[in-house]
Amino acid sequence: MPNTGAEHIVTSYNEELLALAQAIAEMGGQVEVAIENGTRALLRLDRELADVTIIADQRIDDMQRKIDEMSVSMIARRQPMASDLRAIITAIHVANDLERIGDMAKQLARRSLKLEGINLQPTFYNGVKNMTALVLRQVKDALDAYANREAAEAVEVCNRDDEVDAMHTSLFRELLTYMLEDPRNITTCTHLLFCAKNLERIGDHATNIAERAYYLATGKQLTADVQELQRQQIKA
Repeated sequence: MPNTGAEHIVTSYNEELLALAQAIAEMGGQVEVAIENGTRALLRLDRELADVTIIADQRIDDMQRKIDEMSVSMIARRQPMASDLRAIITAIHVANDLERIGDMAKQLARRSLKLEGINLQPTFYNGVKNMTALVLRQVKDALDAYANREAAEAVEVCNRDDEVDAMHTSLFRELLTYMLEDPRNITTCTHLLFCAKNLERIGDHATNIAERAYYLATGKQLTADVQELQRQQIKA
């Protein structure tokens, strides 16, 4: 007779792994919305949207705790091995990075509340807009690489992090120039410097997620040598 009990246990286990992956996908979607709303609140100096973004961060924090609890429970009850254990441990790390990205988006919204009544320079507006588009792409692609276990896509995300850093450096220099030209700009530009840094940190966490995705797909850590090889292959 077929061992229906064992089959039920395996099916239940697979359903738990699927639920964990779905929870990460849902949390990722919430974080992407938070980035968009936090940046929009900053660029439009929209108090109402800023308040919505700040409040919504609690939902992201709750999801991170839920994923932690699911993961710890599965490890304790299922005693997973090999690829399953790798998947669960990776989910914990990815959820942590997503929670930190949510915090960065909340900080963008909070900074916007301190900037009411000012006119943002068009160059800064465009710089933040372009940087936001890039970090959002980084987060989306990193999550796709994680969900699909695509090692090559994960490496591409890591290689694009230099672009985020370059944009941050450009914004930093621009804001520093405004501060040197007129001391009255110092307070406003300081807030904007923190905003640019928050976006750069979002890019760093996207890179972390991509590195986790590479590990999930290959069982190996992503090294600088692998990244350089990928760069050479793209150039060729």
